[in-house]
Amino acid sequence: MSKHPNLINAALVSVVALGGSLSAATASADHEGMEQCAGVIKAGKNDCATSSNACHGHVTVDASKEAWIYVPKGTCERIAGAHVVMVTDPTPATN
Repeated sequence: MSKHPNLINAALVSVVALGGSLSAATASADHEGMEQCAGVIKAGKNDCATSSNACHGHVTVDASKEAWIYVPKGTCERIAGAHVVMVTDPTPATN
């Protein structure tokens, strides 16, 4: 047993908190150079909420006109049946 369990716990909490803040910064940069592409997404594979569901991955039908995923810019217009949408991503930012 360690003589300093509180020090070890504080160090572990710091590492986890730092990792969370780094992933939040990376998440915002992840969508740079991307566009939202709708109309061709398989059921359960959407990236964000639509008017008929409150969370990503909850679309129940294939090719929903509202369900979208992020794709590299310029890709969506080349997919038959797809269309670019500009939806505000309501996913809460992690702190």
